[in-house]
Amino acid sequence: MEAVILANGKFPEHKIPLEYLVGAKRVICCDGAAEGLVAYGLEPFAIVGDCDSLSPMIKEKYGDRVYVDSNQETNDLTKSVTWCIDRGYKDLAILGATGKREDHTLGNISLLAEYAVRATVKILTDTGVFYPVLRSSVFESVKGQQVSIFSVNPATEISSSGLKYPLHKRKLGNWWEATLNEALGDHFSIDFMGGPLIIFMCFAES
Repeated sequence: MEAVILANGKFPEHKIPLEYLVGAKRVICCDGAAEGLVAYGLEPFAIVGDCDSLSPMIKEKYGDRVYVDSNQETNDLTKSVTWCIDRGYKDLAILGATGKREDHTLGNISLLAEYAVRATVKILTDTGVFYPVLRSSVFESVKGQQVSIFSVNPATEISSSGLKYPLHKRKLGNWWEATLNEALGDHFSIDFMGGPLIIFMCFAES
C-alpha cells in the first residue's frame, strides 16, 4: 500500500487490518481518527478533514501535518482519499470505516465504487475486505471462504463461476440477494457488463 487511510469508525482489532496499520508507509487519519491512532502508539503522516473533532493536544502536536478541508458537500473519508490521490498515492487501504454508526458504514462502503475510478482501493474490517469491482474479474480464494456480492446498479447482469451458489445473468434487485455465498476452491470469477459491483470476502480463517 502507498497509504493507509484510518477513518473515525471502530478502531481495528483483527490482526490483518492491524498489520496493515503497523506496516504502513503512511497513515492518513480522517479528522478525529488521529486520536485513536496516537492512543495505539502510532503517529499520523497526515490528518485530513474539517478537524472539528481534534483535541487541542493533537492539533498542537501535529499541527504541521493537519490539512483542513471545510467542504460540507463531502465527508472526511472522501477528503482523505482525494488528498492521497492528489499527491500521487493511489494504492490505498481504508481501515476504521465501519463499526460505529450504520449510516456512516453504508455511506463509506458505497463510496468505494466512486474511489475505484481514480485509485486501487479497498476497505478492511475486523471480519473481511470490501473490494470495488469495475470489470469482470477473477479472485483468489480459499475453499469455504464466505463471499457476498452487491450491485450498485440493479440493471447489471451478473454471472459467476467457482461459487457454491452460481449466478447466471442475475440482476440483483436488493442488497441481500447475493450475500452469504461460498468459494469452492482457490479462485472464483465474476462476469458482468456495466456495474460497478462491491465484493465482500471474509478473512479465510474466520
